[in-house]
Amino acid sequence: MEGIEKLLKEHPFFEGIDAADLATIAGCGANVRFEVGEFICREGEEANCFYAIRAGRVALELSAGNGDIVIQTLDQNDIFGWSWLIPPYRWAFDARAVEVVRAVRFDCSCLRAKCDGDPRMGYDFMKRFAKVIVDRLEAMRLQILDMYGKPTVGV
Repeated sequence: MEGIEKLLKEHPFFEGIDAADLATIAGCGANVRFEVGEFICREGEEANCFYAIRAGRVALELSAGNGDIVIQTLDQNDIFGWSWLIPPYRWAFDARAVEVVRAVRFDCSCLRAKCDGDPRMGYDFMKRFAKVIVDRLEAMRLQILDMYGKPTVGV
């Protein structure tokens, strides 16, 4: 696990996590790679992992009647996949590799068990993911305003 731990130490999301917790989290991680155009996850499918992007770009997309809407494009050092936190554990978005992506994928069945066993660590992790969720909601809000917002006349 030393390899995964080293990668996590270099990722901003994990900054400030104590060494023992980092080792616990790393025990649920594995290196993965996705090719350009490959779907990493699909909206509605079971969400039992999250990803820490090490290299490449990922588009978060929402299916719409007239095509897909890119909600946000994520880069190196971003995190995605908060759907593992909230039952029924289903992906809220599609995620597609825009460039070749190297990431650490975390098995969230493993991680949920570890967080349940250590509520202090689980609470810290939840606070970190709350920021990720807020960032995604803000990106969606801006996308909706861009698509449907109209300037207010006379204000």
